[in-house]
Amino acid sequence: MEKKIGIMGGTFNPVHYGHLLLAEQAREELLLDEILFMPSGNSYMKDQNEILDGEDRASMLALAIEGHPDFRLSRMELDRKGPTYTADTLLELKEKFPQNTYYFIMGADSLLMLENWKNPDVILQNAVIAVAVRGAGNTEKIKLISMHLKNTYGANIQILSSRFVDISSSEIRQRIRDGKSIRYLLPEHVQEYILKNHLYQNK
Repeated sequence: MEKKIGIMGGTFNPVHYGHLLLAEQAREELLLDEILFMPSGNSYMKDQNEILDGEDRASMLALAIEGHPDFRLSRMELDRKGPTYTADTLLELKEKFPQNTYYFIMGADSLLMLENWKNPDVILQNAVIAVAVRGAGNTEKIKLISMHLKNTYGANIQILSSRFVDISSSEIRQRIRDGKSIRYLLPEHVQEYILKNHLYQNK
């Protein structure tokens, strides 16, 4: 049976309410059957010194999505050896479940950089791109890059009417280092996990 599957990729270092709200809005707006939260393994685009161990990030994600009937944790990228590439992930998913349609959910900044990713043609041929535009400033840029990607690659790009949530993982990490509260930025169980395991204090 064909399913519409959303993919939320990223380091989730840590997961926060901005991630969860974006996923829920994409699920609702695009009528998705489920959303895979897919923490990256060895991301070639990130400084590994800043990124927490994959098991901790996966544990926090599992706590964050617990109880949501349509949210799933996927270990595909965590368990893959070597650098993590979105193109490889999509090819693997399409090979295993060719009947499904995949929606890769991303922010406007990622869309603007998408042609710099490995094999952007593979990504755009194997997934619908669902883009959250943060604030009004990027709207024209997003329309232009969307048109370019459609003309060049035959991309299917859906712009989400999601609200802007000004929370970032880097801000949360900094607040922890500074001894400030992170309450209301992420789920309570995730906060408890961070404090119990003394995460990010020296990162």
